[in-house]
Amino acid sequence: MLPTGLPQGAVPKLERPGPLRDRVYEALLELITTRALQPGQHLVESELAGHLGVSRQPVREALQRLNTEGWVDLRPAQGAFVHEPTQEEADQLLTVRTLLEAEAARLAAITADKAGINALEELCAEGEKAVAAEDVDRAVALNAAFHAKVMEMAGNTVLAELAAQVDRRVRWYYTPVARQRGRQSWIEHRELITAIAFNDAQRATHLMREHTEHTRRSYHERNNA
Repeated sequence: MLPTGLPQGAVPKLERPGPLRDRVYEALLELITTRALQPGQHLVESELAGHLGVSRQPVREALQRLNTEGWVDLRPAQGAFVHEPTQEEADQLLTVRTLLEAEAARLAAITADKAGINALEELCAEGEKAVAAEDVDRAVALNAAFHAKVMEMAGNTVLAELAAQVDRRVRWYYTPVARQRGRQSWIEHRELITAIAFNDAQRATHLMREHTEHTRRSYHERNNA
């Protein structure tokens, strides 16, 4: 483990071009959402700067931005810490996610074409492989890609923009329950694909609502254990 508690290989490369502060922000946000940096973990500017190969200034600016957005808590005389979401915060966000995703599934079922269905089936097959291999990080990424594809198929730009605003936090909450949800999550995805393929908007809406509610309940069960 690295001094800040990061697994070896977890530190992302800073992609060019773009302002350095933005690239550092994106790198730290990715480490938080994937839980390479755990909720409650102390974030030391000098150590993060060393891992990312930058000076402390862009790290400080990134932490201030992350604090403004609710990802990091800045505590007087103590420093920066990864925010620990409350049960209420998680519940509110995952409830909004259910509303957005259910509507996306309904619209996707109405407008579905063969190319879209094939793309969902390919993502589902890859997700099942990731679960079988116990590759949690890949399963989480493929889960996000699957839901993003449904959102894309919905064809509603405003809905997609709203979903994008909550997507990273959904990944943050989903990661710790990904192993628990495991194969069942992808069984539910398969059922959803069938409903969308048959243009059954009502069933697709119901299945997506149940699917996202299962994730919400799993999150709360894990945190109440």
